[in-house]
Amino acid sequence: MLFLAKFQFHIMVQNKTGLVLLNLGSPDSYSVSDVRRYLREFLMDERVIDIPLIFRVMLVKGIIVPFRAPTSAKAYQSIWTREGSPLKVITMQFKELLQPQIPMPVVAAMRYGNPTPEEAIKELISKVEGLNEILIAPMYPHYAMSSYETAIEHAVSHIKAMLNDVEIKVLKPFYQEPSYIESLAASIRPYLENKDYDGYLFSYHGLPVRHLKKSDTTGKHCYASADCCEVMSPAWGTCYKHQVKVTTRLVTEKLGLDPAKVTLTFQSRLAGDKWLQPYTDMALAELPQKGVKKLLVLCPAFVADCLETLEEMDERGKELFMHSGGEVFTRVPCMNTHPEWVKTVAKYCAKYDTEYSGMWV
Repeated sequence: MLFLAKFQFHIMVQNKTGLVLLNLGSPDSYSVSDVRRYLREFLMDERVIDIPLIFRVMLVKGIIVPFRAPTSAKAYQSIWTREGSPLKVITMQFKELLQPQIPMPVVAAMRYGNPTPEEAIKELISKVEGLNEILIAPMYPHYAMSSYETAIEHAVSHIKAMLNDVEIKVLKPFYQEPSYIESLAASIRPYLENKDYDGYLFSYHGLPVRHLKKSDTTGKHCYASADCCEVMSPAWGTCYKHQVKVTTRLVTEKLGLDPAKVTLTFQSRLAGDKWLQPYTDMALAELPQKGVKKLLVLCPAFVADCLETLEEMDERGKELFMHSGGEVFTRVPCMNTHPEWVKTVAKYCAKYDTEYSGMWV
């Protein structure tokens, strides 16, 4: 059942509101045991590996986690900071910068790992006497059942189990919202100054094709034609592929990039399924042979740097590109705590019931 079912809300007098920033999560440490625990929670999610439970248990606990945990632990170790996991550290820093700009307490929660939604809601309750409204802001620009949808369903279910009489509003995917596009462009502009790149790679997190078909609210649009992402449809509201294409086009236009130099790809795929193409790793190996020696890389699916950007792209991706004949590999950091990004989220939240009411459901 897709999450975008409508919540019914009524106007409340003197709302006592709190905000939950919702992100993916990280292991508690880069130890194999902590990574193993995190992978089990992540991969056992039925919206991530959407196969019958018995087969998911066999696949995840019997095959994937035992073999992947040690390798993933080394990958996490290579990006770990003194403060901890980059994604968690950045999310907490973002929360602290956002707090002075909005008229409500803000807490952070992760879909997997810590802090849990339960911990975040307990923190909100301690800060807001008579809490009667909760805003949830998923830190995902685009809709996907394995990120946005599962995070919201998880958080909402735990909130309802803890609080009987509370209004819940959720920030919709903001992949084409003007302030978001401007924030993203602002984080990229310094990397374009006095630089002569041969190409621009927009690399987004990959998804199995069947996820797009499952998320198709019409049941008949996604992959029904070769140009489905260009044919207007209600399915666009939950179509990850369409949404990342829109983000890429809008940022390209905003920055005045040459569309002929722009390549859109998908990274982080698992073996065994048909995933969204073209694949990032294959593009990194092929681009130098096509004359793209100086490459600027962008990862707009992520608003905070994480394993997929810091290890998969900055380490393995760069090595692949350079060994394939590339000369310059520059990745623009995610927006992280960029001032324009903080201001953008502050506007969404501070004016959620007026100017930005259409962004909340």
